[in-house]
Amino acid sequence: MTPVEQTVVLQEYRSRSLPETAFSWEAAEILARSQYRGMVNVEGPTPLNGRQWRLTAQGWAGFIRLTETLALSLQPKTSICNLFGMFEYAYRLNSFDFGHGLISTQSLQEVYEQLASVLARRILDRSRKGLYRAYLPEDQRLAYIRGRFDVPASVRRPWDANLRCHYHEHTADVEENQILAWTLWRIVRSGYCRERVLPVVRQAYRAVQSFTSLQPFSPDACDERLYHRLNQDYRPLHALSRFFLAQSGPSHYIGDRQMAPFVVNMAQLYEQFVAEWLVAHKPDGWRVKKQASLSYGSHGQRSFRPDIIVEDAATGRTLLVLDTKYKVNASPDDADIAQMVAYAVMTGCRETALIYPSLPENAETYSLQGIRVHSVSFAVDGDLEEAGRRFLAAVGEMA
Repeated sequence: MTPVEQTVVLQEYRSRSLPETAFSWEAAEILARSQYRGMVNVEGPTPLNGRQWRLTAQGWAGFIRLTETLALSLQPKTSICNLFGMFEYAYRLNSFDFGHGLISTQSLQEVYEQLASVLARRILDRSRKGLYRAYLPEDQRLAYIRGRFDVPASVRRPWDANLRCHYHEHTADVEENQILAWTLWRIVRSGYCRERVLPVVRQAYRAVQSFTSLQPFSPDACDERLYHRLNQDYRPLHALSRFFLAQSGPSHYIGDRQMAPFVVNMAQLYEQFVAEWLVAHKPDGWRVKKQASLSYGSHGQRSFRPDIIVEDAATGRTLLVLDTKYKVNASPDDADIAQMVAYAVMTGCRETALIYPSLPENAETYSLQGIRVHSVSFAVDGDLEEAGRRFLAAVGEMA
């Protein structure tokens, strides 16, 4: 894939005007498709706006290649350093030693490239030691007996010289390795790794793919897997794979090549970051639940999913219900307050809080029949650890 000739840089939630010749209706049509809808608002050139394009980035950060010659770079409000810090918590990447080179990167594409290089090199290290293998059940007709010979099945087909056998194959073609192969394939196909990184990614892909079948996986496949002494070192590899699969959005075609954008939903990232930070720093005696289902209705057919529930670890009593809102200097609206009151009623909790990146100076606490809805801040525009300590102190006073 040839390098793009023009990259339009947009800041999150800011508008930018472009001359009529600097953008195209082809690119606007791609952004209007369902997979990209809501990432960037596009106003076409008209006599009323001076024949200019007006592009407004929404709550997304990343890189979208629209045509052979045009790409969008969506810059987050927070710094790249802090964005990477959020990634570390949200995707549990703290087991990797990334070094200063990654922390000092200046663009999301550089973050993508360096993380891809880290993943590829760790996978190559594992492949040199030997990929994880497991015994999988097989049921095949063979020219010789292997494992358990299925006599009834063979009697029913006397003309078949092959014998039906049930056995276990010791193979590397297991999900643990298939996830790695699929992730590396997506990275190679993304077009976002330059020649300094691409060779090592391709080498890692060939090392894994030669032993596995290529199967598609969702980011959720990397979660809640079972690890033991033989595959324990796969845990961080799957954590980083989850990062790539989660940020690799739906694709479109440029010519005959399928292109997948690298995009980060900042509201989802903020939600995951706050929850994982709280899990990592919770006080003794707290139990933190993420996205716990609260069912209601006569048969429990409906449910709510608050972002975070904090319980007393000893008694199971709900201490706090927390929900993140990726809005700057915002106050809760009626729907937000009603939502938190509903969570409180369903959990028997009296204290709830909405968490924002920043708050207005006159942030209020709302009370309704003994239920309180607080507004607290977990800022992402400065020192994340210091912001986290202030956040923890604020919610700790409510519990």
